[in-house]
Amino acid sequence: MDYICNPINMEYKYQFIDQKGKLSLSREAADPSIILFKEKYYLFPSMTKGFLVSHNLTEWEFHPLKNVPVYDYAPDVRVIGDYIYFSASKWDANCSFYRSTDPINKGFEEIPGTFPFWDPNLFVDDDGKIYFYWGCSDVTPIYGVELNPQDMTPMTEPVELIFSNIHKYGFERRGEDHKALNSEGESTAPYIEGPWMDKYKGKYYLQYAFPGTEFNIYGDGVYISDSPLGPFKLAKNNPFSYKPGGFIPGAGHGSTLKDKKGNWWHLATMRISVNHPFERRLGIWPAGFDKEGELFCNQRYGDWPMKVENLMEPWKKPDWMLLSYNKPCRASSYVEGREPKFATDENVQTWWRAAGNKSGQWIEIDLLDCLDVRAIQINFADEIDEPKLPEGKSLIGDMPRYIDEKKYYTRWILEASIDGEEYFVIEDKSKAETDLAHDFIVREEGLKARYIKCTIMEVPYNQNPCISGLRIFGLGKGPLPAKSDIITTEFISDLDLLVKWKDVKATGYNVLWGYAQDKLYHSYMVFGKNKLTIGALIKDQAIFVRVDAFNEVGITEGDVIKVK
Repeated sequence: MDYICNPINMEYKYQFIDQKGKLSLSREAADPSIILFKEKYYLFPSMTKGFLVSHNLTEWEFHPLKNVPVYDYAPDVRVIGDYIYFSASKWDANCSFYRSTDPINKGFEEIPGTFPFWDPNLFVDDDGKIYFYWGCSDVTPIYGVELNPQDMTPMTEPVELIFSNIHKYGFERRGEDHKALNSEGESTAPYIEGPWMDKYKGKYYLQYAFPGTEFNIYGDGVYISDSPLGPFKLAKNNPFSYKPGGFIPGAGHGSTLKDKKGNWWHLATMRISVNHPFERRLGIWPAGFDKEGELFCNQRYGDWPMKVENLMEPWKKPDWMLLSYNKPCRASSYVEGREPKFATDENVQTWWRAAGNKSGQWIEIDLLDCLDVRAIQINFADEIDEPKLPEGKSLIGDMPRYIDEKKYYTRWILEASIDGEEYFVIEDKSKAETDLAHDFIVREEGLKARYIKCTIMEVPYNQNPCISGLRIFGLGKGPLPAKSDIITTEFISDLDLLVKWKDVKATGYNVLWGYAQDKLYHSYMVFGKNKLTIGALIKDQAIFVRVDAFNEVGITEGDVIKVK
């Protein structure tokens, strides 16, 4: 399959976590490090007790991790010579490095550590010198140091590289849409964390995450320097990875990869944060460097299907449009407050929940017309009443938890109908040997259907089936939406811009902005409203804005205006 649809379609492990004296249970994967090693892609996320391998960035195979601290956060991997080097976070003890020539079959050997760190990142320069970056705090900065390649010990004193500046960089402020305030009505200090270094045309791009993983505005910024240990200067295009809207938001604490074909990608952490603040997923997006050397990432339709091609066009429009938003739903049963409508509201934090857990519970969407369906994403949620640790297991780690290694299955049958009476099977996974919470089915040639029905046969822990998004993509009917003109723009503060636009009754809108007319690299997808406050501004930087309207047929671009 050549298509992907975020969140990444992989196995996310269940975590039993002590949450203020109460046990919570949900899935998690975060802080992804991705590398290309011996013509395969290796993906290492936090709290997975393993890593994933792919030949094509679309299909991932899970492998358990051996001989490394799997309960330490933010695993970092880099290729140095014939080895993959691994490290992970621990504040209260020296952190070791590990290396392997074949992590699938041989595991890792330890290089004893000499200092503690959190959120590590190794970088190998063109001259073979090794540099190391770390940091995760709302008080201390991102640090850097040169390492001795023989024993991975520091050769220099740590250099302070990146500090937060919430009075100048609006995107670093905490809270939903950057609106968290302390008791004095001031913005609260952000977490500056998750560094990742890349080199491009002689420049060093030190990336970092902000301001907290539980917020919709979790993103990645970037500083640029002529030297691996600075001094660094904030890039003009910031934040370069930022996805506050759409079905599932968040695009922070990630890694950037150049693939086999020369295309650039950025992987990062996406946010659910309902059962636990660290209930998270992974996303991948086209990235690159423009002619001025600015690092960018395209997240305009960042949780819609995209085709992985040999030569990627990073700003290519979607091949297929969203057909399922707010369409009528019915189900075999439901719990009050978890009605079927929540499977089509494009919000990963809400879901349909069946009233029972007997096999055969179902949910069905009426597209209101016979449409050309090309892809379907089934997003399962978790709502497990009074979870209990497996017998004989206990919580461990800095954040006490147990990662469940038991094999579970998510099984279902997906059907379609033109008239609601005769149905045909699109995909039968009633006997699948997989547990995919965000399974993605593509029918590139298309199929005609008005009704899409998902019957759930089995989910983990025998819980009542929950679906946060039964999302359908394809080609709709009718005209394109009218152009949505911007009505007003107003600076609420130096760092916040209110934008209002004409409501043209589109499915939704994408608000785009950037520091130049041809660099609208930032985006915020919204549904059901015609105004938005952009809180990710850089003080005194020019801003250009455009509002695009989209429906089931396509996208109508608005006019770019320079905000005065």
